[in-house]
Amino acid sequence: MRRPGIILADGQELIRIALRQLLAGSGHYEILAEVSHEDELMARLQTQLSDLVILDYSQEGHFHCDTIGKIKAIAPKTAVVIISSDLRKENIFQVLENGISGFVTKHCSSDEIVDAVQAALKGEKFFCTKVIDILLAKSLGKDEEENCDPTPLSPREIEIVRLAAKGLIAKEIADVLNLSLHTVYTHRKNIMKKLQLNSSSELVLYAVNKGLVNDVLV
Repeated sequence: MRRPGIILADGQELIRIALRQLLAGSGHYEILAEVSHEDELMARLQTQLSDLVILDYSQEGHFHCDTIGKIKAIAPKTAVVIISSDLRKENIFQVLENGISGFVTKHCSSDEIVDAVQAALKGEKFFCTKVIDILLAKSLGKDEEENCDPTPLSPREIEIVRLAAKGLIAKEIADVLNLSLHTVYTHRKNIMKKLQLNSSSELVLYAVNKGLVNDVLV
């Protein structure tokens, strides 16, 4: 049985060594390459099929946020998991919009890193709790105290949020709920207005925080 192939893209050699030992040591994954610069990564992707790239985009002179878009342009079916210590909201939103499958920090446990890898290879999402908390606190105006207020959405709107968070596009949501495409767009517009959200990434994070989906992992 073919083992999933992974490319490790990190400017720090010690990080690459640790990830290689963690993943290759399990016997479940094949480390195809280790690269320290974007040019090396792009060259590898052009000549070698990879199931997953593990990347730290926040390394000046090595990788950056735009690296993810370049990966997707060359290898659109290759999943990307971020392992980084960068917790700046604007950067995290940017990489989310670029289509990553997961984001964990370098302070996360080895179990969380493996969970993120497994989720990405299954086509699922995984964001560690720290990333979720930071994004929600800043993007949704979350107070320091836990907010237990009920969701302001109607049952139909909750259904739409749940399906959107699973990755369904508007036409697919319309088919599942037996609604017109126009109705789905109208509901989505109202949802974004009610929740004061600006992007699909924020909508997914809202759904995760409210427990509206079970297969978007945190």
